[in-house]
Amino acid sequence: MTFPVMEEELHVEKRTVDTGRGVRIHKSVSQREQIIDQPLRQDELVIEHVAIGRVVADETPPQMRYEGDTLVVPVLEEVLVVQKQLMLKEEVHIRRQQRSVTQPQSVTLRSEQVSVERFDRGIVTGNDGTPKQ
Repeated sequence: MTFPVMEEELHVEKRTVDTGRGVRIHKSVSQREQIIDQPLRQDELVIEHVAIGRVVADETPPQMRYEGDTLVVPVLEEVLVVQKQLMLKEEVHIRRQQRSVTQPQSVTLRSEQVSVERFDRGIVTGNDGTPKQ
């Protein structure tokens, strides 16, 4: 009696597919206007004249000073009496105030879009590098 013995064989072949050709890339830039409304800080000086009308007793004039957040600047005047004296005529009180204002600004923003277009199929080549259909 005879029994047939079978064996399967595998034959592997590689081929190169060139896919790097036939690609077109388009890039476009679009612009749009956008309004930005951001609060900004502004400093203002409030100047107030305060009449004093007091004689300065000694020859040392009063100096600038701060009273809280107010800068006090003495303004002196010499007054002719029987004798010369320093008289504190007035003080200038300077106070800083802050306020918030908004100023809308127009800003141009750009964005890019890219599209890829394939316009041919890949070329298939065999083990030897020759093109195949």
